[in-house]
Formats: sequence, structure tokens, C-alpha cells
Amino acid sequence: MSLKPDSHRFCVAPMMEWTDRHCRTFLRLISARAFLYTEMVTADAVLHGDRVRVLGFNAAEHPVGLQLGGSDPAGLAEAARIGAEWGYDEINLNIGCPSDRVQSGRFGACLMAEPKLVAECVGAMTDAVDVPVTVKCRIGIDDQDTEESLDRFVDTVADAGCMMFIVHARKAWLDGLSPKENRDVPPLDYDRVHRLKTRRSDLAIVINGGLGSLPHAAPHLVHVDGVMLGRAAYADPYLLAAVDQTLYGEAEVPLTRFEVLDRFIDYVGGELDRGVRLNAMTRHVLGLFHGQPRARAFRRHIAENAHLPGAGVEVLEQARDIVSGTVPETRTAENRSAA
Repeated sequence: MSLKPDSHRFCVAPMMEWTDRHCRTFLRLISARAFLYTEMVTADAVLHGDRVRVLGFNAAEHPVGLQLGGSDPAGLAEAARIGAEWGYDEINLNIGCPSDRVQSGRFGACLMAEPKLVAECVGAMTDAVDVPVTVKCRIGIDDQDTEESLDRFVDTVADAGCMMFIVHARKAWLDGLSPKENRDVPPLDYDRVHRLKTRRSDLAIVINGGLGSLPHAAPHLVHVDGVMLGRAAYADPYLLAAVDQTLYGEAEVPLTRFEVLDRFIDYVGGELDRGVRLNAMTRHVLGLFHGQPRARAFRRHIAENAHLPGAGVEVLEQARDIVSGTVPETRTAENRSAA
């Protein structure tokens, strides 16, 4: 299935233990157009795990893609089919994660050394679903030559039916560096991703890696089809408020930070009734007031109270009062103690 024009002009990266359904619901309140992704889910987890827990999502999250990890074509094809049946708008194959745990399972960035196997996986997935199958990869791994190896990888996988590649512009160094160290070493090479798009203008290319803000990311759109932000979007989620108007030309004025918080409080109340722990949701809003007055007090109040037994939406309501300046932080704490 073909991709819609501009559908991935701005994306939020799939991030393990971060971009769960609560995070995606929160981000969707800020931007209606940003393309969102699940955390990486292994094909085996989809096939044999609790599918409600693994795949469940809110219809309000659309557009949203399911990111899968694995290297068995048949298993990935079946997992992709199930994901499509659950309503995901895209199935993405992770060929970028450098962690030891991922390597030991023979998936993630180590598969950049096996483009034919990745092509088999993509071909099987494409045959199994009617939604787009995409790949998230690196510009290379270890001692690979990024020009020759990336071109060979992309050409091979594109021939199997992949029409979009999300390319992290840094090599994955699998031997001798930890994933944390690999965030800074070796250097980013954005020009390499630009050259890939120039050479393969028929493909949709999204650039990822080290993009710290919308003004930092937007100039890349002269060269590629989309930008993807990860940790920056999580640390300062309200940067998404400029996405719809700036990158998609939408006229609608975005919600204010307080309007976003109020709507998320409504969502949290419903999820609490379903047995979800408060701090499983509130951790995603800690950066909402990044750079604003009393943001630290807002974060501290939530961090110190959301995990307590019986904590409910009042924690977020009190944090709202603190950051708005309506109630001093100390007074809120006293009121809580009195209660």
C-alpha cells in the first residue's frame, strides 16, 4: 500500500519504555498530525503474548505505526497481519536498535549486515498486509562503508516492497560501545541521509538522530521527506504544538499547555477506573511545562506523589495549581497531609 503524501513529515520515534499508549494519547492532544509509533514489540510477543497489553491502543492515537522486531519472515508476517487487524496504520521493522539484548535475538541493527534476510522479512510482511511496511535503520554498523553498504541495503530491501526508510544518521557500533555511548559516538552524518534521498528519489526517506528541536529538524525537509524526533520530543513534548501549523499548514490553533493537561486528566480518570496505575501515566507529562515558570515544582509534585497508594487525578490537579501559580507548592503539600 502506498504512503500518503506528507504523512511522515514529522514523526515521534519509537522508544522503549517511553512511547506506550498513554504517552501516545498525551502527544496526540498536542499534535493531530505527528506520526506516532509504538515501542518496539517483538514478533514473538505479538504471537504468544497478551495481545491486549502488547497491541492495545486508543483510536484517538491515529495515525500510529506498530514497530516490530524479529528476523523470522514467517513470524514477522503473521505478527504484521495481526497488527494490521488491530488497526495500525503502518508496520515498521526495527533494523536500528544496537542493544546487546536485541543482537542476541538476531534483530535490530545487526541485521544491516544481512540485507537479503531483511528483504525476505519485508517481502513476507508486505504480502501479509494492506498497510505500508517500512524500515527503520542506521546508516551502517561497525566498520561498514556507509556509502556502499547503505545503498546496497536500501536497494535490496526496497526491491522487496519497502517504500519508506527511517534512517538514523549515525552508525550503530555493536562491538565495543554501549547503546548509551552510541548516542554520541560515532558522529552523526546527516549529509549521508540527504544523499540517499537524492539517489533514491522514488523512496520516502525520513531522517532521525540527534534532532533536538523543531527549528533544528525543519531545515532537513529541504532534502528529505520527513523528520523524526525521539528524546527531545519526550523531554519537551509541547514542541509538538508547532508541528501542525508549521509543517502541515493547518489553521487550527493548538491547545495550550493547560488545556492539554486538563484533557489528559480526563483521560487519566478513565484509565484509573480500569485499574491503570497513576504513575504509569503521569510520567509522560513531566516535561509539559519545560522551560516555563514553576516547571520544576510541577515535576517534583508529580514525582513525589503519583506513586503513593490511592493516588488519583488530584495529584495532577494539584500540580496544575502549582504550575499556574494558583497555589504554592508548600500549601498543596500541607493540604495533602491534612487530608
